[in-house]
Amino acid sequence: MIGLDANILVSYLIQDDPVQSSQARKIMEQQLTEENPGFISIVATVELVWVLENAYKFSAREIAAAVERVLQTDVLVVQNEQEVFTAVAQLKEGRGSFAGALIAALGSWANCSRTLTFDRTALRIPGFAMP
Repeated sequence: MIGLDANILVSYLIQDDPVQSSQARKIMEQQLTEENPGFISIVATVELVWVLENAYKFSAREIAAAVERVLQTDVLVVQNEQEVFTAVAQLKEGRGSFAGALIAALGSWANCSRTLTFDRTALRIPGFAMP
C-alpha cells in the first residue's frame, strides 16, 4: 500500500497543472493496483475537501461528487470509508459541513453517545448536541 497526500488527489481530480496532473494520473492509473492500492487517510480526505471548497470554490454537490469518485476508485483504500460515505450523504442533504458530518460519523464509529458542539449549524447533523 502507498499513502497518498491530498495534493495528489487534487492534481488527479482537477487536472489544472500539466506536470503534477500528469504525475498524479500516472500514479493513479499505472502504479496503483487493487493488490497495491493507495491509502487515503482521514486527514487527507478532510484536506481534499477543504482545498476543493476554499481554493477551487466547489459547491457542496461538486465536493460530494469528488469524494464519491475517490470512494468508488478500486485502487484506493479510504480510512474509515463508511464514515466518509456517511459524511458525504450529510453534505449532499445540506445538513452541515463535510468536516462536521465526519466528526459526528467518527464519534458514532467510536461509540460516543453524542458529540458536543457550540456550532449551531452542526446541530443539524445527527449525533451532535449542545453541552
